[in-house]
Amino acid sequence: MTQPLDVHAAEPIPEAARAEIDRLLASGDLFRYTAPQDAPVALLEREFAAAMGARHALAVSSCSAALFLSLRALDLPQGARVLIPGFTFAAVPSSVIHAGCVPVLCEVGEDYRIDMGDFAAKLGDVDAVLVSHMRGHTSDMDAIMALCDARGLPVIEDAAHSLGTIWRGRRIGTIGRVGCFSFQSYKLVNAGEGGILITDDADLVARAVIMSGAYEHNWAKHLAAPDPALEAAFARWQNRLPLYNLRLSNLSAAIIRAQLPEIADRVRAGRANHDRVAAALDAAPWFSVPEALPGEERAPDSIQFNLVGMDDAETRAFAREAAARGVKVQVFGMSADNARAFWNWQFLPGEVPDLPRTRAMLMRACDVRLPTRLTGEECDMIAAALLAAAEAITDAPRAYGT
Repeated sequence: MTQPLDVHAAEPIPEAARAEIDRLLASGDLFRYTAPQDAPVALLEREFAAAMGARHALAVSSCSAALFLSLRALDLPQGARVLIPGFTFAAVPSSVIHAGCVPVLCEVGEDYRIDMGDFAAKLGDVDAVLVSHMRGHTSDMDAIMALCDARGLPVIEDAAHSLGTIWRGRRIGTIGRVGCFSFQSYKLVNAGEGGILITDDADLVARAVIMSGAYEHNWAKHLAAPDPALEAAFARWQNRLPLYNLRLSNLSAAIIRAQLPEIADRVRAGRANHDRVAAALDAAPWFSVPEALPGEERAPDSIQFNLVGMDDAETRAFAREAAARGVKVQVFGMSADNARAFWNWQFLPGEVPDLPRTRAMLMRACDVRLPTRLTGEECDMIAAALLAAAEAITDAPRAYGT
């Protein structure tokens, strides 16, 4: 058995965070609302909003919390139907249910993106749309927004895997009414846990701020400068909304802020790693790596590929062989109780939805972590292990490459 590369360790915390962390630990000032102004969480919100080109940001305890608050802040009716892709993480339908809404799943194709035909067919029976850019693969946002705008449907972007991704000149997370990002350990920016939502909608962010846990008049500490529209929205919703206490701590904010200047370099490194491994896999007959859509500039920290010409037994054997060579491959549809396989979401109301296209894709779709810190040589080792594993479980070696 080959010694595995450690691809599951999180991105390291920059040395630049140490002084602020030590200061916070010494002072005990970890609550975002203790300081009258400029608490680390407030500074993070301003810096992140500015970097994304958004008017408002709210940092919270997780991306799941951001999704939940976004849905609640839209003031949807109880039992509202929310369209989501059938390929996403269990936290997405969970947030819909926690918000008192009903998830409606649409098909996803072999390229891991929303099947626009099924999406359009189901739009007439929903109240909102939550687009999950799963594993950083961007669906056709131009087509999605055109269809939703024509029906007056609000769009939330789950951009947990897409920090740094550009769609035809626009930052993912800024295209819909609200965008939600993750700072969980396996994401581009690592705070262990944490999330943030961004929006240009003053009323929406005011509702979200209050519900996140800005009790009494703590919402005033979200005002970096006079903002009549935002102040009016806060005054309008004072004492009228339930509090869920989903706040981020100053300590987490300090860890995140130190990594914001590193995002651009991490995006470049992640794309280079992905493309290097993808080129090696695409040259072989056993793999198919979906290409980026025109105008999509991805920011990957993992690679997804489909197995070609393998049955269920060969697919399982391939995963075992890759593990023996030091590379853990997750086959979404075959990993036990995988939280990304929609048939495992037994908390959904009613019967398991019939999504044959999505199910077939998940039974051959593979996932391998490629942290941005990997070297080119390490990426080559991963690609070589995957190629060797595929060749080992097929009946005979097949010629590939040039």
